[in-house]
Amino acid sequence: MIRDAAAQAARLAAARRLVDDILIPAEARMDEEDRMPEPARAALRAHGLFGISIPEAHGGLGLTMEEEAGLMLVLGRAAPAYRAVYALNSGGAAQILLRAGTGAQKARWLPGLARGDLIACFCLSEPEAGSDAASLTTRAVRDGDGWRITGRKRWVTNAPEAGMLMVMARTGGNGARGVSAFAIDPATPGIAILPAQAKMGMRGAAVADIAFEDARVPADALVGAEGEGLKLALAGLDKVRLHLAALCAGLMERMVEEGRRHALARRQFGGPIADQPAVAALLADSVAEALAARCLALDLARARDDGTLRPADAAAAKLFATEAACRVADRVLQVHGGEGYMRGAAIERLYRDVRLLRILDGTSEIQRMVVARALFSG
Repeated sequence: MIRDAAAQAARLAAARRLVDDILIPAEARMDEEDRMPEPARAALRAHGLFGISIPEAHGGLGLTMEEEAGLMLVLGRAAPAYRAVYALNSGGAAQILLRAGTGAQKARWLPGLARGDLIACFCLSEPEAGSDAASLTTRAVRDGDGWRITGRKRWVTNAPEAGMLMVMARTGGNGARGVSAFAIDPATPGIAILPAQAKMGMRGAAVADIAFEDARVPADALVGAEGEGLKLALAGLDKVRLHLAALCAGLMERMVEEGRRHALARRQFGGPIADQPAVAALLADSVAEALAARCLALDLARARDDGTLRPADAAAAKLFATEAACRVADRVLQVHGGEGYMRGAAIERLYRDVRLLRILDGTSEIQRMVVARALFSG
């Protein structure tokens, strides 16, 4: 649902300028330094992107899903590491607070998250709990009027610069119903953010483990009721999956453009390689998949806004778009030939970046399970 067509058009035009003038030019430096340049971060804040999914009452943009998807189609043209930094603020942590947080919890955390003054981390995965999130072992035990948390979280995006942690910890028995959510200040004694880990791609979005050693948090750190943590986390997955589908569509369009420019400029056999049918076919297939992902993301975004979205459809969108993005990256690198394999080429960076998207926020195998379960359940 587009509430104000003129406002959305202005928002998209501003996003295009942001991508072309600031974000894409900073990509090489971000990849080299494994750190987002401050001018790029400041620009993301100025455009309100840290609060893209946070209501206006709490300082965010308060966009509909269709408006968000349209914006992600534009922003997706830039390196996906940018999204990893800003979207987490209005993603898992904020959405749990919006669903189940008290008035005091929302007032404490949401305005800072929306402005980007605080950086949120979502602490779910563990060394022995990834896709099987219900098997996590980080434990929170009652201690007077508070809780003590012990355990270790793995692959926590933005951990080195965290301003708040949304932590899933076991407060009850085995399984999903024993897990609760806690909003925690990372400066709490007993919490150690470990050194950032080197990654294949998505450089600029730092990832690290977090260790909890008898960390005492107050009673009001608990978000929602005991045992509701995973339920609250999973309730927002359809939104995350549509975000990623739109991101991938934009990213595919960027990669196609990189391939088109190279194919027109590179000359072999007496003319541009764009004249070679094999090269043209690689890019034509990529155009088709980018268009399919774009249409899928926008159509399902409208369905979410009107309340008709099925969770399996969001999973299918994430599955198709992330798998297609990897195919497009491979084709466009092939179009570039040896030039595309060299450090410094945009497609080389994007090729490394895009591979994570088939793992992030639910692997392709998990998406297939969701789709198949819906198919066979009648």
